[in-house]
Amino acid sequence: MARSIATSRTVDRDELLEFLKSRHSMVLATTRSDGRPQLSPVTGGVDDSGRIVISTYPGRAKSINADRDPRVSVCVFSEGFSDPWLQVDGDAEVLHMPEAEDGLVDYFRCISGEHPDWDEYRAAMRLQDKSLIRITPTRWGPIATGGFPAATAARLDAQP
Repeated sequence: MARSIATSRTVDRDELLEFLKSRHSMVLATTRSDGRPQLSPVTGGVDDSGRIVISTYPGRAKSINADRDPRVSVCVFSEGFSDPWLQVDGDAEVLHMPEAEDGLVDYFRCISGEHPDWDEYRAAMRLQDKSLIRITPTRWGPIATGGFPAATAARLDAQP
């Protein structure tokens, strides 16, 4: 029986951004005030400046934590659990209304494309008092897949 072999591929910034643009399922890691990690499943995208963008609210733990300590990490997943994934570390900035409004438009565009009524969307974002987390990647990778280490798979496959 063929076994899944783990892979790991180092990528440059352009390849990183290309990987991120088509993947929107992420887990954002921020740091609580006691130093322990706080993890949030989020939907994210990549803006035209190459930053990961995540919509949130001002009172959410991720927003409060990133405001206090901008060092964050994001684990970005592909559609299938065993498909490629990547960790990105970066520096976050949290924008609240009204400064967040234009960034929230960019967030929507990079995930869903054009909205049928941007005035309506902007009004909804203001009414909801949305915030935006923008993460500038500082290090990343590699792009990885799960599975057995190659040597382990070879030993297992050699068993009678």
